[in-house]
Amino acid sequence: MSSTVPRDPYEVLGVGKAADEREIKKAFRRLARELHPDVNAHDPEAESKFKELAEAYEILSNAESRATYDRYGHDGLRSGGMGPEMGNFGGLGDLFEAFFGQGGMFGGGGRGGPTQGRDAAVGATISLAQAATGTRVQVAPELVIACTHCNGNGAEPGTPIETCERCGGQGVLQAVSRSPFGQVVRHVACDTCGGDGRVPQTPCDECDGQGRVLERVSLDVDVPAGIEDGQRIRLTGRGHAGDHGGPAGDLYVQVRVAEDLRFLRDGVDLIAVLDVPAPLAALGGTRKIETLLNGEQDVVVEAGTQPGEEIKLKGEGMPALRGKRVGDLRVVLNVVIPRRLDAAQRAQLEAFAATITPENLRSDESLVGKLRRLLRG
Repeated sequence: MSSTVPRDPYEVLGVGKAADEREIKKAFRRLARELHPDVNAHDPEAESKFKELAEAYEILSNAESRATYDRYGHDGLRSGGMGPEMGNFGGLGDLFEAFFGQGGMFGGGGRGGPTQGRDAAVGATISLAQAATGTRVQVAPELVIACTHCNGNGAEPGTPIETCERCGGQGVLQAVSRSPFGQVVRHVACDTCGGDGRVPQTPCDECDGQGRVLERVSLDVDVPAGIEDGQRIRLTGRGHAGDHGGPAGDLYVQVRVAEDLRFLRDGVDLIAVLDVPAPLAALGGTRKIETLLNGEQDVVVEAGTQPGEEIKLKGEGMPALRGKRVGDLRVVLNVVIPRRLDAAQRAQLEAFAATITPENLRSDESLVGKLRRLLRG
């Protein structure tokens, strides 16, 4: 487009600001057929016009981005990191295919058998404790599903489906183009029936004759114990609906495990830091630490404990995703040197320091061992 200022998405789609989700979808489907580059090859701006249409739909079909645009305009979308990126579909081709089937409305191939639907993806966030025990989450992906009003055949109930006059029921048309090697003839899907070879006499009012609609679907997903951040759960057959009775694609649920400020995860082990006052480290004693699932547990600090030493609490880590293994809680001891001493404390500490002998400072650990321990910490 010649202008660098984005147009109002309501203007691009030709709908009013009060338009509901159904009106917006219908407007997009109608304009997508008119503006698709495959039917406007003569127009050098066809691709940018179709991209503008797709971006307008991306803004208005999402409640959050639509509300942001209504309040702040395009600047609000940019500043909030919500610029249209075709995030739900992966690109203009994917967006078009989600509405009109694989190969788009004008892609290669003709009338064929059942075609599997596209895969879909959605995210879910759980806590570290939920990852340890397993949980059930609810997700709400936006999926292409068979229209329930027409049972997926694209015709108003009770009305006939007829042979497409444009392609004679073949579902394909011949397209002739010139190349350096002469004329090239290729077969493309019929732009009237979309490659099906048949058209409804009265298109379904709910899906505009497509047989499929885009709808947000609520699903319960079981998350297994031991799952790690970024892993995906595959739900077979719960993705976008297929064409011509083909099976649905798969739905992938990407699980995010929220950060827990108390623990770091290292495979099946958990790591925590326990502050130990220097006098207790010297004398030995017991400190309590919070575990992930079993409340507070005692940690026995041996006399003469050094900074960075590690104590393991067996079985207080994470379960393995497969098998029965359970990790440990590795407690790293942070020996804390007292600060801001008052006069009495300073006097006592000075008196104690005067009694320290080389024997008190002798260590059975070699210099190399000390360096390794410090580097590990």
